[in-house]
Amino acid sequence: MKRPLLTTDYLDRAVDLFGDDIGVIADDGTEFTYGELGERVDRLSNALDDRGVEKGDRVALLSPNSHYFIETLYATMQIGALFVPLNFRLQPEEYDYLVDDCDPTVLIADYEYAGKLEHLKGESDLESWIAYDAAAVDGEWDDYETVLEESSPEPPENVDISEEDDATILYTSGTTGDPKGVVHTHRIQHYHAMIHAHHVEFEDDDTILWTSPMFHINGWGHIYGLTGIGGTHVILRNFDPGAVFERIHEYHVSFLGGAPTVLNMLLEYHEEADVPTSGEKPVRVETAASPPPKQTIRRTEDELGWRIIHAYGATETGPLITTSNSRRKIADGDKYDIINKPGFATLNTKIRVVDEDGEDVPTDDETKGEVVARGNQVLDRYWNKPEATERAFNDRVDDWFHTGDIATIDENKMITIVDRKKDIIISGGENISSIEVQDTIYEHPDVQVAAVIAVPHEKWGETPKALVVARDGSDLTEDELIEFTRDHLAHYKCPTRVEFRDSLPQTSTGKIQKFELREEHWSDAEENVN
Repeated sequence: MKRPLLTTDYLDRAVDLFGDDIGVIADDGTEFTYGELGERVDRLSNALDDRGVEKGDRVALLSPNSHYFIETLYATMQIGALFVPLNFRLQPEEYDYLVDDCDPTVLIADYEYAGKLEHLKGESDLESWIAYDAAAVDGEWDDYETVLEESSPEPPENVDISEEDDATILYTSGTTGDPKGVVHTHRIQHYHAMIHAHHVEFEDDDTILWTSPMFHINGWGHIYGLTGIGGTHVILRNFDPGAVFERIHEYHVSFLGGAPTVLNMLLEYHEEADVPTSGEKPVRVETAASPPPKQTIRRTEDELGWRIIHAYGATETGPLITTSNSRRKIADGDKYDIINKPGFATLNTKIRVVDEDGEDVPTDDETKGEVVARGNQVLDRYWNKPEATERAFNDRVDDWFHTGDIATIDENKMITIVDRKKDIIISGGENISSIEVQDTIYEHPDVQVAAVIAVPHEKWGETPKALVVARDGSDLTEDELIEFTRDHLAHYKCPTRVEFRDSLPQTSTGKIQKFELREEHWSDAEENVN
């Protein structure tokens, strides 16, 4: 018997099997059982239907981490509409393109961020605007809780939904042009949730602390997989290291996500505050975004006592397509070398590393190529961008998704990300991995955050430069850090310049925005590398 793979299956199972159990603990401490969550979802679905949302329409949400993020996702999808989460950290004018591109029927916003969209009311045909705590928002908005109260708690009328129907549009950062809307179908999201739940070892007594932004991470399977398993979601509206440790201890959190920069912030806080790092359960932390320095992995496991699960992927790939979470491989090799690798392909996923002619590179862990992938969790297409879709699947090799990441692959079929295409530094004809240089810099005890980029050089075309945030109280100098790298790397790889800063620009997930740093240095020069 064949049943469609729908995203709504996960909430349906939670309500059916765990209806009396706490499913969500809101940022303010309010607890919702899965039964209560299911009723709120049904009420919102009916409200959306009353506002004219039909199958295939879009519902956009601008919100930090919240219980109503989860509610809006399921309420939208169970009536066959597409859920479009927006990055709440953008500037007001940056929403103009996104809203115009996805053309939502209803837009829901958090009270703190609704003002960023107010200017669109005179420029958009959109008529239905809902705000969480509308009384705190300037302008005319329907109040979210009032909307729910006035709507029927009965399940909405059945909509014929296929697993091939679109479920969500997730926008990329748009660092090289207009943002691209990544379209995932119900089947893609459902399938990825199952893969993810297996590889991060979800169980029904797991409790997740939402430290990563939901608008980015909803495709990672937590909202689906952990819900379907019957675990508990603890919401953290805004990331704060102190609050993270408090809630881990109070709610016995067993799982959280954290990019390397987030882990470094938590390590720094713990070093100064010496707070408990767990409750009654051991903690697993999934790290992704950019490859974590080995020093960060060691300190997280040794000082915090958390087990790191390293995963890799992109918005377009669900995103999880590889993981190094293998007890067998860790037992057979160097623990930190294995964990540091993005790893091997996940279940029913194919990974290749190919050269510019589309041929597989040798499995020598040295020869570089681009990572291409196939799997049920890979995007369907880019919204309204057929040419970009065609390029993404047919650049070096036909019918494989091209990630844009440069990697090596070893004899165990485990990949190591060397860099993004645009982050490879070509100095005097030599290819230099900025990640390798960063990893070395992170080994210095006085370094808190580091990024290595290519900057113009009169002789070599371009050369590595390090942007560094030093630890408080450090008197580290440029010459000392350059000399440190020369003790560990071939000299041509070492930075020729070091600039110390108070902070570095980061994405919502903690990934350093190198494109901003590069723009500072290449504004009056033509880059040698596209």
